[in-house]
Amino acid sequence: MLLASLGIGIIAVIASALLGPKKGSRAKLMPYESGNDPEHGGVGTSQRFPVHFYLVAMLFIVFDIETAFFYPLAAAYQQLPKFAFFEALTFVLLLLVGYFYILKKGVVEWT
Repeated sequence: MLLASLGIGIIAVIASALLGPKKGSRAKLMPYESGNDPEHGGVGTSQRFPVHFYLVAMLFIVFDIETAFFYPLAAAYQQLPKFAFFEALTFVLLLLVGYFYILKKGVVEWT
């Protein structure tokens, strides 16, 4: 199984190198930072970098961790001791702190 997966991965990399386009233009090879051009008035020069991207990432992490925690909890809920409910409740309260922080910062407002 390991050899098959490594073989498929190596074949995919080789095939993309052989069959893929190789023309690089100035625009394709230029570095970028979240859609901002770093060379012409972008990040780090005269314009302040928007923190909105980081807050959206934090929102994703909050709900991703919640899903990763609650799925096994729901699957084995009948076999868990009674204090597992209070642990889950504590976790939800901690997530609500992060959620209200994001609401306060206005991340969900896309105006």
